[in-house]
Amino acid sequence: MCGFAGEVRFDGQDADVVALERMSGRMRARGPDGSGTWRRAGVGLVHRRLTIIDLTRAGEQPMVDSQLGLSLAFNGCIYNYPELRRELEGHGYRFFSTSDSEVILKAYHRWGSACVERFHGMFAFAICERDSGRVVLARDRLGIKPLYLAPGPGRLRFASTLPALLAGGEVDTSIDRVALHHYLSFHSVVPAPHTILNGVRKLAPGTVLAIEPDGRQQSHVYWRPRFTRTERPMAPEAWRGALLARLRTAVRRRMVADVPIGVLLSGGLDSSLLVALLAQEVETRGQKGLLRTFSIGFQQVGGLTGDEFDYSDLVARQFGTDHHQIRIDNGRLLTALDGAITAMSEPMISHDAVAFYLLSQEVSQHVKVVQCGQGADEIFAGYDWYPPLGDVPRTDALDAYAGVFFDRDRATIEAIVSPDYLPAADVSRQMVAAHFDAPGADTTLDAALRIDTTIMLVDDPVKRVDNMTMAWGLEARVPFLDHELVELAAACPPELKLAHGGKGVLKDAARGLVPDEVIDRPKGYFPVPGIRHLEGKVLATVRDALTSRAARERGLYRDEYVQPLFEHPNERSRLGINILWQLGLLELWLQKQLSSLS
Repeated sequence: MCGFAGEVRFDGQDADVVALERMSGRMRARGPDGSGTWRRAGVGLVHRRLTIIDLTRAGEQPMVDSQLGLSLAFNGCIYNYPELRRELEGHGYRFFSTSDSEVILKAYHRWGSACVERFHGMFAFAICERDSGRVVLARDRLGIKPLYLAPGPGRLRFASTLPALLAGGEVDTSIDRVALHHYLSFHSVVPAPHTILNGVRKLAPGTVLAIEPDGRQQSHVYWRPRFTRTERPMAPEAWRGALLARLRTAVRRRMVADVPIGVLLSGGLDSSLLVALLAQEVETRGQKGLLRTFSIGFQQVGGLTGDEFDYSDLVARQFGTDHHQIRIDNGRLLTALDGAITAMSEPMISHDAVAFYLLSQEVSQHVKVVQCGQGADEIFAGYDWYPPLGDVPRTDALDAYAGVFFDRDRATIEAIVSPDYLPAADVSRQMVAAHFDAPGADTTLDAALRIDTTIMLVDDPVKRVDNMTMAWGLEARVPFLDHELVELAAACPPELKLAHGGKGVLKDAARGLVPDEVIDRPKGYFPVPGIRHLEGKVLATVRDALTSRAARERGLYRDEYVQPLFEHPNERSRLGINILWQLGLLELWLQKQLSSLS
């Protein structure tokens, strides 16, 4: 896993190497093991390397294959690259490295942009064709790897992070009103192509974008999951067996590496099941050394418990892992908050962003790669807003989903936001309506899971994990987002997913592998009490941001709405978000990311 950036010129000028180097420097944490620059005609690429596969210099990027006339910058991992390499060798291709990066180059030469359909993995990449001057950008099916775009006069820049594009300069940093509406309504999720800044877009997941030397662009979506039933219904036990087998394959695929791999163990069902399957796989392979697991906990604040060590310790003992229990006192929280906001490509209100940031800091001292359980709740209906949707008629899906997932309605947003920042319509409801009206998704729950899997998952938990782990040069792999597992889960009958209060089919599949205490426990959330319950220095930081000169000049929010929140700092939206934190985090992020530009 790494970070990359590039520039394509349409005006006959050379790529701006100075800007590219600034962009590369801003992503140093994503690739602390090396860097590279490549430029030809009107195209330039930079790359930061984190060595995971092929630790030699042969795996360095940008990677150039002079014989094929292709150059590559790539972030991610292609888990089936050994199989693809053997297939390509059968077609006569010869390799100069043992990296998955080179497999992408040869695969693109053999199959063109359709090569992405053969990849099992997480990826974002840019390929430049020497002879045509065409540049092709691509992003994996679930958007696990990010790719941001910044159009400008006579050029297009792209990068693995939004702050890298800001470092390149000449970006329109005015607020995108549509994105702001999504942030306040759609649970702080901003779907592609929008970001909170008008001058930065993002490539949607499962998309390939071809850019011609004259600036013409053409994109196509190569993957969409189907949330419809199979023609041949399966019995519940058959579903359990099929899903568990698919998850085993996903876990096994994500063991490919030339460095040790650990597991982020929260103590919940998802990460505990990964530990169980990995422990079996390690034993089957006869590998030496214990499986390393890592858990984090925080001090109690406002009566909120800050750890789940009872469960994570139970799992670690059962599978005999080399377990690391990381305890964080509140004295580290404020410094970590500043670091986490710096690492955010976009504003992320989830308090566990700070948990992942601190956890990644500690884990990166032991391993470079971890597996984690992100995504299971979205594909197996694990959240508490899913059961109320189970019996809702498909014709009422939009209203029902808005009722359980939207933080607030249009009228409340109008009471919060200054008139200059309001879009003309309820763009968030319109966006969800368009997704719900698309073909497929048989039931209301199917429609909810489809938008959560393809939109919410991508631009909340997945992005959060990428940003926070890569802030410390740690690669996070997510087996539950193996696209074949996601496709199978999408076809699974809703009633099997909703059983046992949610994730029923996964709970049944885990029975006998994971301790019953973990399976039958109430659902937990990654707790960071010091942020969920605002008080002390964290509250003062939020207040200072919202009352600062920068905030007053920006004028995002109505003062008459914000001021009373300082007296009641822990009021929550209808979905449980701390309202003051949501408003303050956006202002904190804007000040942090834009201060270096002034």
